[in-house]
Amino acid sequence: MKTSYDVLVCGAGPVGLWLACELKLARIDVAVLDRRPVRTTESRALAIHGRTLEMFGLRGCAGDFLGAGRKIPMMEYGALNTRLVFSSFESRFPFTLFLRQTRTEEFLEKRALALGVPLLRETEVTQVAENEAGVHVTTSRGPFSAPWLVGADGARSLVRHQAGIGFDGFDGRVTAMLGDVVLAKPPEGGGILSMVNARGALMMSPLGDDVHHRVIAIDAARPSVEKDTPLTVTELASAALKISGKNYEMGEASWLSRFTDATRLASAYRKGRILLAGDAAHIHAPMGGQGLNVGLQDAMNLGWKLAMVVRKQAPESLLDTYHSERRPVGQMLFDNTLAQVALATDFTPPNLSLRNTMNDVLSFPDVDLMIDTQPATLYDCMKKGEWVHIALAPEKRDDPAFPEWLKPDIVKYIRARCVGNSPSFTGIASVLIRPDGYVHSVTTA
Repeated sequence: MKTSYDVLVCGAGPVGLWLACELKLARIDVAVLDRRPVRTTESRALAIHGRTLEMFGLRGCAGDFLGAGRKIPMMEYGALNTRLVFSSFESRFPFTLFLRQTRTEEFLEKRALALGVPLLRETEVTQVAENEAGVHVTTSRGPFSAPWLVGADGARSLVRHQAGIGFDGFDGRVTAMLGDVVLAKPPEGGGILSMVNARGALMMSPLGDDVHHRVIAIDAARPSVEKDTPLTVTELASAALKISGKNYEMGEASWLSRFTDATRLASAYRKGRILLAGDAAHIHAPMGGQGLNVGLQDAMNLGWKLAMVVRKQAPESLLDTYHSERRPVGQMLFDNTLAQVALATDFTPPNLSLRNTMNDVLSFPDVDLMIDTQPATLYDCMKKGEWVHIALAPEKRDDPAFPEWLKPDIVKYIRARCVGNSPSFTGIASVLIRPDGYVHSVTTA
């Protein structure tokens, strides 16, 4: 059995597989070591963001994922009721794709094997030692060596631990219930739900298989439960009923688990000849499906740099830019997810009021307009504190309803058209806006 390579990757999850693909594409002798006998059978991470799909598109493999997943045009932030709409993104993929992690790993494993990457399963790494010549790795199948080692071995990364890289942050404060379950009565509006109140937090979204929904619940009365405590459908259904007041008739579950809001970030993404990527470098509560995407983008950033160093086409100092470019992204992920956790898991009256305020702020649309030949926005139209009637249809339509006491001659009339993506005004022919910025009435196209 061959035991010496240019690069060893510890971990055959999505991040390790994509990194191995990138290295092999650059003709680097790379092998992946993983303790599991087979890839995961659990749904786990669902969301593939537009930027990650763009990345796959650069390698010509986005079609596999698109053909198997479900396009989600909007998602919530911090479980707020107002959703963030992706249609305005300047991207070929202005959406999030829901796809079970087991399918994601299937596609990435298939690509890695097609490129010729040795995938050494049932090979558990037990010890890592570095010297000037490279890295020596002890495994359950014997020793391996390489000039470079990448730890993509998850939150409890042995590679990170044995390299002595710090992993500062916070232990879990809140434990959430998670289930991929059948709902006989899914929520209206496409099956997507976000709800936070004094009784707890509840989030639901379809998995994309036309059968199961991902249900996440936090019971305000029991916010901190041991993560390893077994979860049942009965407990999850009871929490959903308590929080929402509705019975979704929860049935068979394909996966049940608990997770916490533990949040940590590696102090360094590189130490000598050892590098970290994915969950080995950053962990957080799964808010917005960001972890998988940041990890895959870590791998994309590292792959070409490590390949150039191995081929002696660039100095080793190029690898320092992996840390300087990707760790700030990890810090943003750290802060972003903690902010969302604060919004979604604090059930006190002050935080519920904060959530209401955030919903109002996010709900107020600004719209890019073209008035005559000049670009403008709603805010430009409101500067004088007047009633404003904006006609958006190309031909004359019925005016919006005016209050009986409002004289038309004191209303500022503007004929304009929307430019760019303005989903808040889709299908609107004209709109009457009060001086305080609130919409009084509309007519539809």
